[in-house]
Amino acid sequence: MSIIVQKYGGTSVADLERIKKVACHVVETRRAGHDVVVVVSAMSGKTDELMRMATDINPEPSMRELDMLLTVGERITMALLSIAIQAMGQDAISLTGSQCGIMTNHSHSHARIVEVRPFRVLDELEAGKIVIVAGFQGTSYKREITTLGRGGSDTTAVALAAALNAERCEIYSDVLFVCSADPRVVINARQFQELDYEQMLSLSRHGAKVLNADAVEFARRAGIAIYTRSSMDPLKEGTVVRVNPDAPPRSVVGVTARKDVVALRFSSDGGVSDQALSMLAAGGLTPCFVCAAGGGGTWMVFSRTDNLALDGFLTASLPEGATLVKDIGAVTVVGDVLADPSGPAAISHVRSIGHLRGMMLAPAAMTLLVDADKVDSVTRELHEVFFA
Repeated sequence: MSIIVQKYGGTSVADLERIKKVACHVVETRRAGHDVVVVVSAMSGKTDELMRMATDINPEPSMRELDMLLTVGERITMALLSIAIQAMGQDAISLTGSQCGIMTNHSHSHARIVEVRPFRVLDELEAGKIVIVAGFQGTSYKREITTLGRGGSDTTAVALAAALNAERCEIYSDVLFVCSADPRVVINARQFQELDYEQMLSLSRHGAKVLNADAVEFARRAGIAIYTRSSMDPLKEGTVVRVNPDAPPRSVVGVTARKDVVALRFSSDGGVSDQALSMLAAGGLTPCFVCAAGGGGTWMVFSRTDNLALDGFLTASLPEGATLVKDIGAVTVVGDVLADPSGPAAISHVRSIGHLRGMMLAPAAMTLLVDADKVDSVTRELHEVFFA
């Protein structure tokens, strides 16, 4: 039988009723004649709840202990889903990341998968079981529990699909299509039927939340097609991410936004000092981008999502010459702005934005730093320029 890997995000398993609905769809897939491996995220809000508990005790918790704590969320979901499937008369078993052979490097909180040894998964499939896997986690060669960063359940699913030579990898969330902007912000955002890996990678890396960037990169290397689906209506076709899609590529693919950022402003025109870089590296903090600040100086922008203990570390260990700014957001036009026919109009529009705080123009993207409360309006404005 062919193997299908399905991944369900936090909103898809947010409560017991939704878990039961997921169980019904999984069982239907199994009865259609497929072996099924299901990867689950923590129930919506659970990871944030666990994170708050840790930082209430210690603003700078140990990354190792955070990994041990946060992986509990996915284990709760996997066991509940397995119980729900068993209640429907279908045999199922839940496995942690380490039990199903997800091997990672030793980087806590943002580990990378280096190998998948799916022997236990194959044995359970051979025994006729549906296999439920806890996403977002693995084990290092030092036998430490590790996590893959936010959105890491996508990476778990794609990695397993590649290791199992699966027919397809389906990613279920509350959004059916990948769009040219967040449809909750831009109501006329375009829905993409197909995208190539590079287009999806660019969108994900700059803030699009439908697919995790590491998962897309893993799929690209392994040649695994990703199918986005909505858990609210799982039979509908969404976006396919694969090599050589039928639709020709656009110069600009979309407009993304990030509200989960904080920034350090270095007032010196000489950029960021080596001492500051060393301090940030020692804290395990990785900026999502660096750009010039309006009026001089440099912005170093960090994602709270990718750096779990960010606020506590920066408050306690602010580098010399830096100012911490929290009321900020980023809007990115993804694609080659200068090559697009609307590029000149966009550059002119950007110059008219009164609340622009910084800008970075690169061949593959144009990123603007704006006041946090202006992120949505700037997103709509730029989307109108390129997709009117």
